[in-house]
Amino acid sequence: MRQAQIAALQQRLCRVADTELLPRFERVEAEIKTDGSLVTEADLLMQERMKRELAALFPDYGLLGEEMDQEQRQAQLERTDRGLWILDPLDGTSNFAAGIPYFAVSLALVVNREVRLAAVYDPCRREFFHALPGHGAWLNGLPLGGRRPLTPLASGIGLVDYKRLPRALALRLVESPPYGSQRSFGSVALDFCWLAAGRVHVYLHGRHDLWDYAAGLRILREAGGHSVTLEGERDPPLDLQSRSTVAALDEGLFHDWCAWLGIRLD
Repeated sequence: MRQAQIAALQQRLCRVADTELLPRFERVEAEIKTDGSLVTEADLLMQERMKRELAALFPDYGLLGEEMDQEQRQAQLERTDRGLWILDPLDGTSNFAAGIPYFAVSLALVVNREVRLAAVYDPCRREFFHALPGHGAWLNGLPLGGRRPLTPLASGIGLVDYKRLPRALALRLVESPPYGSQRSFGSVALDFCWLAAGRVHVYLHGRHDLWDYAAGLRILREAGGHSVTLEGERDPPLDLQSRSTVAALDEGLFHDWCAWLGIRLD
């Protein structure tokens, strides 16, 4: 993808988020979907606007959005040979509905089941993260990956979502945490970007979906970060199966974190 196309995409994505999400922030009510997650008017309007904007810029590419049903998602995922956008129109809906300024739009271009472009936009901070495989990752045009605080695991910040972890592991983390302190912010896409920016040190999430991680995980990887699932998969396929992620930006921290979790890195 050419730089001019990326710039046009960034301009449209940011404009749509600024006009559809920010005016509704703290002013909408959420409904509960059949899977138990929340959805707001902003999720739906953002997805529809982005569908139109993407079709105008890239008419040959399809779209898989979080606010589609499972049958629609699967049908789209089977056609990645022609290019497919993976969109989470509002990652962090519960934060958005509660008035917590930690949410984002997540967008990844997938071709033949590989991410070719990743973008995450945080409208509250006006932070645009993006990555191109093999070419690096950036935050507002500045390269990511250089800020690597020399922090041992015992003094680091662990970004950990407890509620989706196996019970025994969650209890072990509560009773004997290997890190200095723990956070859980509520937006998977932004979590990966903050890890790539060096704002936290290690990461653990027990279960998230394709639209949650497709863009953010690629940004982390292109920033030089490392990741694996709890089952030891380095590069799980891009499909509709929910997956876990263990990650860190620094390689030494990553190995120490995996060792504590009992994950063998072959």
